[in-house]
Amino acid sequence: MKKNIPLFKVKMNPTAKEEVGKVLDSGFIGQGPKVDEFEKLLIPRFNNPYTVTVNSATSAEHLALHLLKKPKPFDGTTSYNSNWPGIQDGDEVLATPLTCTATNFPILANNMKIKWVDVDKRTLNMDLDDLARKITTKTKVIFVVHWGGYPIDLDKLKEIQNKAFRHFGFKPAIIEDCAHAFGSKFNGKPIGSHGNICTFSFQAIKHMTTADGGALVLPHEELNRRARLLRWYGIDRDSDRKDFRCEVDIPEWGFKFHMNDVNATIGIENLKIVDEEVVKKHKDNAAYYDEELGQIDRTFKSLICLPSRDSRMESSFWIYSILVDRKDDFMKYMKKCGIAVSQVHERNDIHSCVKEFKTQLPSLDWVKDHLVNIPVGWWVTKEDREYIVECIKKGW
Repeated sequence: MKKNIPLFKVKMNPTAKEEVGKVLDSGFIGQGPKVDEFEKLLIPRFNNPYTVTVNSATSAEHLALHLLKKPKPFDGTTSYNSNWPGIQDGDEVLATPLTCTATNFPILANNMKIKWVDVDKRTLNMDLDDLARKITTKTKVIFVVHWGGYPIDLDKLKEIQNKAFRHFGFKPAIIEDCAHAFGSKFNGKPIGSHGNICTFSFQAIKHMTTADGGALVLPHEELNRRARLLRWYGIDRDSDRKDFRCEVDIPEWGFKFHMNDVNATIGIENLKIVDEEVVKKHKDNAAYYDEELGQIDRTFKSLICLPSRDSRMESSFWIYSILVDRKDDFMKYMKKCGIAVSQVHERNDIHSCVKEFKTQLPSLDWVKDHLVNIPVGWWVTKEDREYIVECIKKGW
């Protein structure tokens, strides 16, 4: 019997259907008590009280950049400093092109310029040496991605940020795109708790879904306060309004980025199962691949390489990346075996809308020709993963 092993699959707690029904019957389906409850449940997971839910990770990233536009004093306990100059139109964001366009298009939406940073072939994350070389006085934001859930080296990133302060008198803000990294850790601490602005995705096929949604995790109260206002037009929902449909003065306009109680209810239910039934299974399958595929002789007739691993990095493995020779042949072969594979994200720097930012990225050129992701998720059984490894070892 031919196998049919998908690359992605939605995980939904069976209890979500009944609980969502209760919300639908309540007549209150907008941003309400379920959103508040969901946010409170997320706080200990990120070890950060400044956790704001939104309707997508893309909204979180757009809002994160928007929040940095106005100069605000930051205390010494955060990633920022009192000399923060704020973002101006035309300032640079250093970013990786190996990601979903949802990471980088909000940069354009905020009238900023992208400066592409090459990737590290060993990890598929941003090449931090290339990053350090490309920082200038126009660099206001460093936008990193934890590819596949594998954390970027946040210690080295902090050193680069501090060096920029010594040279330019301010620290570029760091935004971590954590769409792949729910459940990942760096130095034993959950991603989202290292003092930077972080965005998370709860889109349908992520580790933890709310059907669609996201979260913005912030380093201090001032950004948290503004984010809560600006995700809902800038209206203070807790103000004393004489007419509940008529807002008082709005000092700063905002967006319609808030989460609703239907999505939040799905999130509340899925949080109950995400650790044992999702993240743990992703990690277990990845550990099996690391062991089995890591044993393949590098003189094997079809080259396969695994990204490097560091004991400080604990990945939740939303996807499992490998680097193969004759990539097109490999993908056709795996399809024939009934195993879904994909690069997952196209490099962002090839699109017409960003052609003005084109630059040489030799490592990404090589990675693009070799990168493939194989099924690693909670639905991959022990029998499935053994079959996947067996197919790979046979060659293509």
